[in-house]
Order: sequence, then C-alpha cells, then structure tokens
Amino acid sequence: MSFISKLFRKTDSAERSGDQPAEAAAGVERQDGTAEEPPAAPTSSAATSPASGLAETDADTAPSSDTPTDDAWWEESTPLQGGIAPAAWEADSAEQLINSAPLPANGTQPLAVKSGTQPLQADAIAPPTDQPDLVGDSEEGGTRPLTSADAPMLATLRSQRGLAVAALRDIGRVRSVNQDSIFAMTTTLPRESGDVSMGLFIVADGMGGHHGGEIASRLAISTVAHYVLAELVVPALTDGATEALQPLIIAAVQEANRAIWEHAQTVGSDMGTTCTVALLLGRALYLGHVGDSRAYLATPTGLKLITNDHSTVGRLIQVGQLDPAEARDHPLRSQLYRTVGQQPEVMVDFTYQQIGDASHLLLASDGLWGMVDDGILSDVLEHTIWPHDACNELIARANLAGGEDNISAIVVLLPNQL
Repeated sequence: MSFISKLFRKTDSAERSGDQPAEAAAGVERQDGTAEEPPAAPTSSAATSPASGLAETDADTAPSSDTPTDDAWWEESTPLQGGIAPAAWEADSAEQLINSAPLPANGTQPLAVKSGTQPLQADAIAPPTDQPDLVGDSEEGGTRPLTSADAPMLATLRSQRGLAVAALRDIGRVRSVNQDSIFAMTTTLPRESGDVSMGLFIVADGMGGHHGGEIASRLAISTVAHYVLAELVVPALTDGATEALQPLIIAAVQEANRAIWEHAQTVGSDMGTTCTVALLLGRALYLGHVGDSRAYLATPTGLKLITNDHSTVGRLIQVGQLDPAEARDHPLRSQLYRTVGQQPEVMVDFTYQQIGDASHLLLASDGLWGMVDDGILSDVLEHTIWPHDACNELIARANLAGGEDNISAIVVLLPNQL
C-alpha cells in the first residue's frame, strides 16, 4: 500500500513541475570544456509514470516549480531594459561592449577604449541588473562600463570655418565665345612661427576681335600665376622669401601687360584684358587691379566693394557726377580707359587690408556684377554654405537677368577670426 501511495505522490509532483530543465537532461558543461554526465537514474524498482514519461527518482531530489533553476545570468531570456542585448555583456573586449551600448543623447557612437588601457574581460564585467546604469559609479573591486565621457578629447572638438574656394565661368546667353579666364589656388606656406594659409585668385575679362580677348585673358592668368609662384611660393618653401608683396603684385600684372602687348604687336591685334588679382596670406589681403572686374568683401554690415572700375562710368561715379544706380544702364558702362596689354606700360592699383570679420571674398567680371544687384550678391553669399553652390547660383541669376556677357565668379570662404 505504501508503494502505491508513493507512486501517486511522485506522479502528482512531476505534473506540477512540468518537464525538467534542459540542463538537467543534457548535462552541465564544466569550465574546462568537458561535459558533466547527468545524474544516473536511481535503481529503484518503481515504474515509469505513464502520464509524463519521466523515470521516477527519489522524492527528495525531484525538481519542483519552487526550486530555482541553474540558468546562467547571461542566458536569461528576459530582455534587459535600456536596449542592451544580453550578448553585449558577453563581449570579450571593452570595444565590443561600448559598440553594443545605446547611443547617447547627442546621437554619436561612444568611441572605443582609450589607448593604453587593458581590454575588459567578460568575467570582469559585473552582471547586469534589471536596469543597468552605464554611467553609474564603479563597484568595489570591479570595473565600470566606459561612457562617452571617457572618449578622447578629440571627440569633443568641432571644426571651425576654414579657407575654401570655388571658381566658375559661363559663356552667358548672348556671346558665342567665352573671353573670360579665371584662376584659383589655395595652399599652405611653411613658417618657423607656424604655417600660413595662402590663396591666389585671378579674374581676367578679355577684349578684342578674332578671339583676341580670349588669348589676352589667358596670357594674363598664366603670367601672373607663374610670377607669383616663382617669386613668392617657391622661395617660401626654402625660407628664402624676402620680397615685399606690394611690388611683387604690381610687377606680376605689369609682366602680364608686357607679354600681351608683345604678342599683340606680333599678330597685329588690339587685344587686351582686365585683370584683378587677390593674394590672401593668413588674414591679410593684397590686391592688384586693372579694368572693371571687381573684388568684394562680404561683411556683417553688407557687401563692400574694394576695387575701383577703370571705366568712364566708374570715373563719373568717383567724382560724384553719376549715381551708382544709374551706372547699370549708362551707354558708356563698357568703355574702359585702362586695360592690360593695350599699351606698352600700365599703372596698377594696389590695395592692402585685413579681412577682419568678413565671411567671403568675391571676384566677379562685369558679366556678373553688371547683371545682378549688390543686394542679391550679398544674399547669395550669406545663405549659401558651399562656395561651389554660391558660384552656380550667381551665374544662374546673371543668366536669368539676360546673360548679356561672359560670366565669371570666384567665391572664397574666409576662415573664422581666431
């Protein structure tokens, strides 16, 4: 009778507890990698329960629903709060742990371990709580999870506005040949006290029949660029630059005048060109100018013209006999009294100034400034981030206004004031 009571008591206990955990059936893996055999079935003469199909064991060793399982904490099926998958806590390195952590509020991924620190091992990481705190204090005798605050200081730096340039030209909607030429270059000159950023920008608007203007503008560009590179940049690379910049800029434009004049005499042409040269060294701007191609600085108070037009209309404006608003439609607006290459000698205007708080430098041929108001020029520079986009928009606006001449634009984004 006691045997039958024991049989029904064991069957009822098995039905309440359900199947045994998988670990008990399959065995537990030891730390050395070998598998431990499951406990052997007792040698009791009791029969197998037909309800559960499990072999009977001693009543004191049978599992029940109140007995905790031996599941490892990293094998828990309940998802951790905070978005960290359980697998993240099995990482063999701190880098894997950080890369699996949720992103901080600013949306950036925390960087990996600082150089010089040892990788964290999985068995050295404290088991997660229901709500793991990645920024909490470290536990005694353990390690704390790395956070974005532990990233190198480089991660907190933000780049400031730097020197950038774009140069574009367009034939316009009326002319059949583009007689404008442009040049733009940025580099860095080595100095003992620190490297200096440099930019060389040139606009030349040619004139003359039978493609003479196109030849003249290209000769001006190539001659000025070659002269400045040979007399300033190359010597600066060996710390041998000693020439003052004002005579250097003036001499470069005069050398272009000589080259064009001699070529024009050889081929019997009346070719000539305007030429506006801007040399930027650090925060200093050096300008050489002949003709009516213009240079502007975009400042917080508006667009500032820093060249004078060598034209009849420009002269009338300078002496106060003509309002600038009337110059755009004046019949003599294209008549120049000073050009490069049409006389044996030429006088060159020179301007020096600090760029101060200016944000942009704009060089433009009259095909641009003659078709687009200064207010629109300023607005485009102010609201366009990239110089290339600004050039494209300026040219498009000039064409929409009629595109009566070749259009050239050089937009220079000036660095922030330190």
